[in-house]
Amino acid sequence: MIAVVILAGGKSRRMGRDKLDIPVDGKTLLGSAVGRFEADFEDVFISVADEKKYPGVTARRIKDILPGAGPMSGLHAALSTLPHRGAFLVAADLPYACPQAAKKMIKLCGDCEACVIRLPDGKLEPLFGYYDKTLLGSCENAIRTGDYRMSGVLYGANTRFVDTEELGDLWDERLILNINYPEDFERIT
Repeated sequence: MIAVVILAGGKSRRMGRDKLDIPVDGKTLLGSAVGRFEADFEDVFISVADEKKYPGVTARRIKDILPGAGPMSGLHAALSTLPHRGAFLVAADLPYACPQAAKKMIKLCGDCEACVIRLPDGKLEPLFGYYDKTLLGSCENAIRTGDYRMSGVLYGANTRFVDTEELGDLWDERLILNINYPEDFERIT
């Protein structure tokens, strides 16, 4: 089994306030992400630095074990504590992240240790992708050495890079649209 882990530990510095609490279509950005993925996946968790944060969201929490390393801390905590074979990471600030695209990527992953989208310009989207439990040591090493880049783990693993056309009708540039600034919210509301 694979868990979905929604990364909700960021500090929202560029937004100027906690962006995950901002309402979008009657729900918070975080609540919307949890609702979308709970409809299609049995085990959905939110990865947080503080377990008491977001009391209105009922999803189970995973607390950072080695805090301060951004998304790498969340991935490390998920792979360390969950009994699942792996985790599909979803940044909570991707308002159009699609559970069906996540399922397709898990299928495309096959026997690889990780699976992420590779854009036509070669850039990767590591915060919408699958990570196998075998990568726990790599995550821990990255944190301990201060190299928090997800790409370091991905390039050091047996990673399946999914080109956008492989997602077929599930691909839309909005799938990985990230909300960081107040003007980004204007584009989605």
